[in-house]
Amino acid sequence: MRKRKPRPAPVRPLELVPARVAGRRRAPYAIVDIGSNSVRLVVYDQLGRAPFPRFNEKSLCRLGDGLAETGALSPDGFRRTVEATRRFRSIAEAMGVVRIDALATEATRRASNGGRLVAAIAKEAGLKVRVLSGREEAYFGALGVISGFYRPRGLVGDFGGGSLEIAEARDDRVGERSVSMPIGSLPVEAMMERSTDAARAEIDALLAERLPATLAQPVFYAVGGGWRALARMHMARVGAPVTVAHGYAVEAAALRAFAKRLWHRPTAKLAATPGVPLRRLPTLPAAALVMDRVLKRLAPERVVFSALGVREGWLYEQLPTAERYLDPLLEGAQAFGLPQARVPEFAPALVRWTDCLVARESPVERRLRLAVCALSDIGWRDHRDVQAFEGFDRLLEFPFIGVEHAERVFIATAIHARYGGDLDDARLAPALALLPADERRRAQILGRALLLGYRLSGSVPDILDNARLRIARDRIRVEVGKKARVPDSEVVADRLQLLATALGIRRTEVVEVN
Repeated sequence: MRKRKPRPAPVRPLELVPARVAGRRRAPYAIVDIGSNSVRLVVYDQLGRAPFPRFNEKSLCRLGDGLAETGALSPDGFRRTVEATRRFRSIAEAMGVVRIDALATEATRRASNGGRLVAAIAKEAGLKVRVLSGREEAYFGALGVISGFYRPRGLVGDFGGGSLEIAEARDDRVGERSVSMPIGSLPVEAMMERSTDAARAEIDALLAERLPATLAQPVFYAVGGGWRALARMHMARVGAPVTVAHGYAVEAAALRAFAKRLWHRPTAKLAATPGVPLRRLPTLPAAALVMDRVLKRLAPERVVFSALGVREGWLYEQLPTAERYLDPLLEGAQAFGLPQARVPEFAPALVRWTDCLVARESPVERRLRLAVCALSDIGWRDHRDVQAFEGFDRLLEFPFIGVEHAERVFIATAIHARYGGDLDDARLAPALALLPADERRRAQILGRALLLGYRLSGSVPDILDNARLRIARDRIRVEVGKKARVPDSEVVADRLQLLATALGIRRTEVVEVN
């Protein structure tokens, strides 16, 4: 038997390219997602590696209501779905969208009249609907996680209105093993109305049959609106300093205990729970029950929530191979930060200026440093008294992908330091608790180096490229060439001293070199 040739290692560029951001003029792109519980339109600013949603609206059509009993889509859900797609098509066209993809999942593929729905949407909304198989749904859900995190490894669970898909995320590809089970929010809600104990037993039996123990992995990526609602409720309960669902990581044992309490809770008490999204209230017990039983079966170490799933996996699949390997955090940071900067081309000069700060820098550390450089001028129009905290607060909640919460805090802390903020600002304390002390120090040093770089050069790349930081154990030196000239500014000296203090160094000097 022939041995398979190993795949060549993909090229994963970690660099800032302002020209790529400035030259990218792509039309908006839209996806209409026809799920079992809701129909959603998302219009992205472009079909690209880190697209920002320009418009996001859903209609709770409950297309899969009663499907398990009748085998058909209900007349009301059928009608509302067609009306929603017709409206969404009009909105997308008015926004200048040149491409609209329509995807349908569990309810449409299982229903006896699913084909009639597809035909009605084509006739009335002018959309050609792609009905995904269970295997395809699992694949694109996992691909969405791959598109939204940095080289993820683990199991992906996509909990939707009609079904639960489980697949493997293996760095840059989806694993061979996947499963689709009819235990989405609507069928489980119906099961629980009959008997909660029977619903739990039925789910456990199905998971034992379909999910082999060998599939278990340390990280479980949770996808789907019902599970993101659990994430928001858990964040509210623990007072999480970052309230973005994407990248929220929880120890699996703690999340399972939380989910177990929720599905046992009466509806009236559940409605009063902090953070509960009232539109999700009818299906929250089902989401909590399935989460509880899946975690019991798979026993991962931690759960990471993802805002990206089937839609984003589908989008990612449309990209050229080279673009898929661009880093999602860096692409998002450049797209957001560089157009706001006074001199977009200055960000790569800052990367070179700060290269000396870390002797052995891992790819994970490098991507964070580059993202900070790309975002380092977002507050230049703000008043100096608010620049530091406004930048911190804004970046803590900004919808970047490719980051978990602690990494968000690192980026925000570095920008806070870049604008002269101190770590002892009491408003930072809850978020800083997510960072180990050495990471806080690293963010502070990076921010101070950027502050010095801006002051030394006036945001002129050629000047900064003619200067070098030399950091020794007992002193920090700035070497400047003739283009930079020796600065005599007290402000520059003050900024240099701030960097020295962050490094724990007393002596500073500025020298001119040929």
